[in-house]
Amino acid sequence: MKPSAAAPAVHADRELRPVDPLLSLLGRGLALLAERERGAGRANPAARQRDAELPEAERRHVAGLMRVNHAGEIAAQALYHGQALTARNPQTRRHLLEAAREEHDHLRWCEERLDELGDAPSKLQPLWYAGSFAIGALAGLRGDAWSLGFVHETERQVSEHLGEHLRQLPETDARGRAILETMRRDEERHGHEAEQAGGQPLPAPVRGLMRQVARLMKFGAYRV
Repeated sequence: MKPSAAAPAVHADRELRPVDPLLSLLGRGLALLAERERGAGRANPAARQRDAELPEAERRHVAGLMRVNHAGEIAAQALYHGQALTARNPQTRRHLLEAAREEHDHLRWCEERLDELGDAPSKLQPLWYAGSFAIGALAGLRGDAWSLGFVHETERQVSEHLGEHLRQLPETDARGRAILETMRRDEERHGHEAEQAGGQPLPAPVRGLMRQVARLMKFGAYRV
C-alpha cells in the first residue's frame, strides 16, 4: 500500500495574518472587562491613607465620581488599543501600548476604591470599550501624528476632569484624593510624551466633539 503524503508542516514562526493584531487587542479588551488579578502593577497610592467614614450622601457621590473615572480608564484602554491596531510606525504602537499598561493601574485603583465604598463599576463597560476602540482605530487611520495628537488632547481633557473631581471630593476622603492626584500626574505626563513624540494639534471641531462624547460617558457612568 502506497504511504500517504505527509501533511504540510506548521511553522511556529509563521507570518501573522492581518486579522491577528485585531484578535489580540480584542482579547485584551475582553480580559480587561473580566475579573482582574489583584496586586499586579504599581502599588495603590491610597494604601497609606486612612479611610474616613463618609455620610451616605457623600459616599454615593464619591462612588459615582469613582465610577466615572473607572469608566474613563476602560475608555482610555480601548482608545489606545484601537489606535495601536491602526498605527503605522512600530514605535508609535509601542508608545500606545505602554501607555495602556500604565492606565491599567488607574483602572485597578478605581475598582479597589469602589469596593471600599461598597459600590461597583458601570454596567455599561462593554459599551464604553467598544465605542472607544472604534474611535481610536479611526484616529489611527488618519496617521500617527494625528493619532498622537488625539492622545495629547484626550489626556488634557482627562486631566481637567480629574481636577474637577478633586474639587468635589470631601476633604476627609484622603484615599480618593491620593488616587486621583496620582492619576492626574500620570495623565499629564502621557499627554506631554505624546506631544513630544510628534502629536499634532487637533482641529477645534474635533476637540469639541471629544468633549461632548466625554460628557455623555460621564453622565451615563455616574448613574449606571
